[in-house]
Amino acid sequence: MFVAVVTCAPAQAEKRVALVIGNSAYKNVPRLANPVNDAGLVGEMFRKAGFDAVDVKVDLNAADMRRMLREFAGKVRDADMAVIYYAGHGIELDGNNYLIPTDATLETDGDVLDETVALDRALFAVEPAKRLRLVILDACRDNPFAKTMKRTVASRAIGRGLAKIEPTSPNTMIAFSAKAGSTASDGDTGNSPFATALVDHLPKPGLDLRKAFGFVRDDVLKTTGNRQEPYVYGSLGGDDVALVPAKPAATGPQANPQDATRRDYELALQLATRDAWEAFLAQYPEGFYANLAKGQLNKIAAEEVRAAATEKARLAEQEKTRLAAERAQKAELEKAAAAAKAAEDARVAAEKQKQVEQAKAEAAERQRKAAEAAAAKSAADKQVAEKAAADLAAKQQAERAAAEAAAKPKQDGSEADKKVAALATGPNSALSDADLAKSVQLELRRVGCLTSGAGGEWNSAAQRSLTLFNKYAGTKFDAKLASTDALDALKAKPSRVCPLVCDHGFRADGDQCVKITCRAGYRVSDDNECEKVPDKKPVATRDDARKRDGERKLDEATPSKPQVSGQMICNQAGCRPVRSGCRLVGQKSGLNTAGYYGGQMEVCN
Repeated sequence: MFVAVVTCAPAQAEKRVALVIGNSAYKNVPRLANPVNDAGLVGEMFRKAGFDAVDVKVDLNAADMRRMLREFAGKVRDADMAVIYYAGHGIELDGNNYLIPTDATLETDGDVLDETVALDRALFAVEPAKRLRLVILDACRDNPFAKTMKRTVASRAIGRGLAKIEPTSPNTMIAFSAKAGSTASDGDTGNSPFATALVDHLPKPGLDLRKAFGFVRDDVLKTTGNRQEPYVYGSLGGDDVALVPAKPAATGPQANPQDATRRDYELALQLATRDAWEAFLAQYPEGFYANLAKGQLNKIAAEEVRAAATEKARLAEQEKTRLAAERAQKAELEKAAAAAKAAEDARVAAEKQKQVEQAKAEAAERQRKAAEAAAAKSAADKQVAEKAAADLAAKQQAERAAAEAAAKPKQDGSEADKKVAALATGPNSALSDADLAKSVQLELRRVGCLTSGAGGEWNSAAQRSLTLFNKYAGTKFDAKLASTDALDALKAKPSRVCPLVCDHGFRADGDQCVKITCRAGYRVSDDNECEKVPDKKPVATRDDARKRDGERKLDEATPSKPQVSGQMICNQAGCRPVRSGCRLVGQKSGLNTAGYYGGQMEVCN
């Protein structure tokens, strides 16, 4: 069929699939303005780029996000390229990245594992792709969940933006809208700066992805005044990998861009059927040749009307003959004659309309041939002009190079050697060992890995701090010595790397430890949480029991002493007479001038 000839694609074309998600309508935090708009913009870019399948989904809850990733993984199994684009909120917890659905509450840091979708889930979905696995995250916006979330463990780190990630699978790239540890702008217009730059550069035919993301970075830096820098993690091989294949290079004179359309039009013209013209218009709905095809369809429609009218007239004439042969009544004969006349008139009108459409089609065909001839002449003239302009530019460039070489002063050789040597050594090579050690320690304190002072000695505390930096930054520097490579890597970190650890009774608040204050009747527990102080009840101790036993033995060992009239017992509160039926026990201290014993106590039966 003609349709197969027109629309048939190369048998070896790569299969490309994409999943686009935009979350704006969050239920528990303020709405984001642009993710839904960004998803629509990027999804349309993939469709225009000729992707085989493009799924655009907006405002998904946790269950829907997991379901979409699972279904998309099924489409990736036989694909060469797989791309996932996500716009919305994201969060980093203990070095791992998570995408936040619209129904998340995240009251505590423990809820992150249950209410979000791990970035590893998206990487798992694109894993089966044969040639390219690409995940694009416009999710580094300022996250309101992190400000209100309660920490269940004080030392647990919740970063700003997303954490750096190194893909383990080959031919995998992860693009962040902002460098790890920083936030991205949602944009003041209908789309974010990152999404706008993506649709400008990614669909360029034949442009390698690494170079395309470099152009995206330049555009975003310029738009945001160098406040936002996109970043790409992962690596590709030596061959160029383009999202849209390059157009075949022309080796001879440039052909008319409408040559393929013209060939298909001429093929449909040879077939001259309604199906052929309708198939052509389905493939080429607009343009010069589309208008010609519509004219040919009008011509065919006029012929069909004429044929129908002719058939109707023939049938009416047959009916007239039949009625006459059967000696029908005069009224019936007149009615049949009128019907036959009306049918004949319609046939004549249809014949005239056919002739008009035939004339229009012939005139349009003559106009087409004239336009094609003019276009061919214009293309040849343009090629000659472009070659002349290129030759002139090359000549002018050569003349400028010669002039600059002649005017450039000759530099002293020794001075030039000094400048080259200065460039080769770099800014850190002039530091002494003590200065280098102190500089590295100062940078370790800035990123939160060193708590002690910074001196010129590379001691055990500094070695432990560099080991911590290696752990949380993913580096492998030798901790036994301070190096310029370690200093450069530390300077490249814009914010804290090692998590903040606070003493008991304090909690982490940003880059500071703040004392935990509990309300009246509560105290700080061993887990740094406020707990109620239990009510205290008197508890008998061994000392109390020993004291009672001593008093009992002393009472048993002391003989009864008859009551002496006028005896007094005194203590710090004063003196009083011994009560009737009681006696004084204990060691005597003698009878003083007041007539009573001191140092004794009163025991009653």
